[in-house]
Amino acid sequence: MEEKTPQVRLIAGLGNPGPEYEHTRHNIGFLVVDRLAAHFESTWKKSTKQDALLAESGELILVKPMTYMNRSGEPLAELAQFFKIEAREILVVLDDLALPLGRLRLRAGGGPGGHNGLESIIVRFGTEDIPRLRIGIGAAPREGSVDYVLSRFFEEEKPLVRSTIDRAAEAVKCAIDNGLVSTMNTFNKTEEP
Repeated sequence: MEEKTPQVRLIAGLGNPGPEYEHTRHNIGFLVVDRLAAHFESTWKKSTKQDALLAESGELILVKPMTYMNRSGEPLAELAQFFKIEAREILVVLDDLALPLGRLRLRAGGGPGGHNGLESIIVRFGTEDIPRLRIGIGAAPREGSVDYVLSRFFEEEKPLVRSTIDRAAEAVKCAIDNGLVSTMNTFNKTEEP
């Protein structure tokens, strides 16, 4: 009997809470799950037990951890335990400095690639088998990557950022409906958007 690909049950957008971080490069994960919540006509609600915002659509749960990026794993692990969701049924949406602005890269697992939020999740779950959708935010200057990821997008980048958020939301919906492999084949194309 063929092993069934696990279904995506929880979408976790990574970012930092607070108005000073809104619309920064590091918060593109939040922007994607916000777009999905609007698409599913779901409302964000503060979790009473976990430090996170949740938006539910049927069986699907959208999450924005409110612990700051470096501690994203804590509320996600608690939510996964509460809802009985396995690590491989989670899709983490996050920014990636190593990818050109607008590029999407979906993977079923792997290391954190220098991303502290993803590292927190991997450490907390004890596995690298956590699907993730990395969204290119462009390369930082040689010195100052922290300032860069916490900066807002330049005016000339905003049209590409908007279309990238739309494409990332489409990729997530595709992963929910068709599984990771099919979605990777469609959205991991090497050509620029």
